[in-house]
Amino acid sequence: MDAELDALLRTRLAELDAAHRLRRLRPWHWGDGSLHDADGRALIDASSNDYLGLSQHPLVKARAAEWAERHGAGAPASRLVTGTRDITLALEQRLAEFKGCEAALLFSSGFQANATVIPALAKVGAGDTANAAAIFSDELNHASIIHGARFAKCNTEIFRHNDLDHLDELLGRHSANPGRKLILTESVFSMDGDRADLAALVQLAERHGAALYVDEAHASGVLGPQGRGLAAECGGVDVVMGTLGKAFGAFGAYIAGSRALIDWLVNRCAGFIYTTALPPAVLGAVDAALDLVPGMDAERAQLARNSQRLREMLAQRNYDTLGSSTQIIPAVIGSDADALAAARRLEEAGVLGVAIRPPTVPEGTSRLRFTLNSRLDEQGMQRLLDAVAASLPLRC
Repeated sequence: MDAELDALLRTRLAELDAAHRLRRLRPWHWGDGSLHDADGRALIDASSNDYLGLSQHPLVKARAAEWAERHGAGAPASRLVTGTRDITLALEQRLAEFKGCEAALLFSSGFQANATVIPALAKVGAGDTANAAAIFSDELNHASIIHGARFAKCNTEIFRHNDLDHLDELLGRHSANPGRKLILTESVFSMDGDRADLAALVQLAERHGAALYVDEAHASGVLGPQGRGLAAECGGVDVVMGTLGKAFGAFGAYIAGSRALIDWLVNRCAGFIYTTALPPAVLGAVDAALDLVPGMDAERAQLARNSQRLREMLAQRNYDTLGSSTQIIPAVIGSDADALAAARRLEEAGVLGVAIRPPTVPEGTSRLRFTLNSRLDEQGMQRLLDAVAASLPLRC
């Protein structure tokens, strides 16, 4: 390796470490459905996105194994070569029906979908030239959406978080521009746990002749009728992105929308065209999850109750939860060092609550980001609340 590059990397890593921003990988083990650290100590998992516990569900695991045995361990190629199977198309149709859309298309990850679908949409109506559209993106959108907007290489306006008056103003400034307008938002914001007003966004998009793109990664499976997401409650969303590695307990992502949208992406989305198809085991796991998710209203209700209990307890201790109304509950600490110290105390008390620091969140808002799941019973929930009370001092 180049010695000069290696020395520079070591210097930069030391700077990150000094600033309490060096990330390290830690091994975790799942035994009998419980989270264990490298020493084998069981912890309450309050940091994963397996919101309904489906990654450990017997049916999901069994069908993943069954489809791997029947169809093979991996996919042979990209989708446009030999990577499309009958089970792939059938699963995409099931996803489309679940989201109430004409069609759906599978992707390897939510990051890949957002980062490559947005540029493909920006070029509609203007061949493959740049500046074919104007993009309007919420300031707290996920990094994958930010990357997608950057890769689109067109005019991008950032509107203040959930500030629809600001968005209306920005859209109005572009009223005379001939290019398409594309509004980008999450339905549940991944770091704050609050929600977008999708019904109002749909009306705003219609008034300004804009298309609305909604990332439902943290809503699919958990919110909306039968867990179909917040977009299912209002209609009028042009492009829906959802992930399959969170509430669905599997892996991958999808885009759902009109048949024309999906056909365009098959022809013009680089992230779809140039990547290997999802393997049969993943398809089987998702297929099983689709059997289960619509009937899990009791689990969704339990998850909502537990989330509200934790929010109320944090509020009593004067921690800002940033408007959370979902299973994602931030407890804002402030400095990076203090957030890491709080996470260590919590882990010593038997709960994994990971500290989130910049650049993932804005400066000065380092936090513990709790993400609850429906498998947390009354005893486990009380242990979590007791651990939080012992680990987070009362704020004046």
